[in-house]
Amino acid sequence: MKTKFLAAVAAAILSLGPASADAKDWTHVKVGIEGAFPPWNMIDSSGKLAGFDVDLINDLCTRAKVECELTAGEWTGMIPSLNAGKFDLIMTLGINEKRKQVVDFTVPYASGVATFLLLKDGPVAELPMAGERLNLNDKDKANPVMAKIGEALKGKTVGVVQSTSQEQLINAYYGSDVTVRAYKNSGERDLDLKAGRIDAGFDSGVYATSVLAKPGNDDLMMSGPLVKGAMLATEVALGMRKGETDLKAKFDDAIKAAAKDGVIKSLSEKWSKLDLTPNFETN
Repeated sequence: MKTKFLAAVAAAILSLGPASADAKDWTHVKVGIEGAFPPWNMIDSSGKLAGFDVDLINDLCTRAKVECELTAGEWTGMIPSLNAGKFDLIMTLGINEKRKQVVDFTVPYASGVATFLLLKDGPVAELPMAGERLNLNDKDKANPVMAKIGEALKGKTVGVVQSTSQEQLINAYYGSDVTVRAYKNSGERDLDLKAGRIDAGFDSGVYATSVLAKPGNDDLMMSGPLVKGAMLATEVALGMRKGETDLKAKFDDAIKAAAKDGVIKSLSEKWSKLDLTPNFETN
C-alpha cells in the first residue's frame, strides 16, 4: 500500500509539469529606482517619484500586463537588494561585463553617453572634442583624445558616483594620475564641484544636460567628448536576478513595442531634449 501511495504522489507531481516548482505568476513586480538622478528619476516637489524612468516604467508595466510597485533607494544598494529579493527589477542599470556577472538585463530601453562637467573659469581648461561623439572602442581615434584629457586632468580631483561605470572608467584611464572622489549621488558631487572642492565631474550626458538647464547652474559647463564604449554602461536597461527568463521576456517585448511606437522617443525628448531610443540592430 505504501509503495502504491508513493507512486500515486509521484504521478501527481509529474502531471503538474517539470517547471511548476519554479514557475512564477508575474502579476506584481517590485521595481527599485534611485530617485536622485534627474532627469532619469527624481523625487518631485510633492514627494513623488518622477522622471523619464517613471513615465516609461508605467508604460512598460501596462504593456507587460503587470502591476508595478516602485520603491526609491540608494544606488549602491540596488543590486544587493535585487539579489536579496527586495526588488524584482532595477531601473537605470547600464549594461557592462562586470554587472553581467551578477545580474541579467533586458534589452536596452535607452542609449546614452557620458561626459565631463567643469566649473567655468575653473582649474581645468576646456577639454578636446567638446560635444562630439566618441566611441572608446575605436581605439585609433579615441586613445589620443583620452590621452589629451588625461594631460588636462593630471593632478586634479574628479568626482564620480560610486558603483557606476563612470567611476570604473576614470579609475581605468586616469586612476594613477588623478584623485578619484566617489559620491552617493550626482547632486552631492555637483555641490562640491561648484564649491571648488573638486575640479571636474564625470557622469551621464543626459544628466549633465538636465543640470545645465536648471537655474543657478550657469557656472557649470559640459566639456570634452560625448563618450560611449569600453567599460561604460551607456546602454541602459532593466536589471533582474539571474535566470528570471519569463520576466525578461515580458519586459523585452514591452521595451521593443514602446520603441516601435515612438513612446521612448517622446518620453526621452520630454525629459532630456534628446532621443534616447536604442538601436536594437546594434545591441
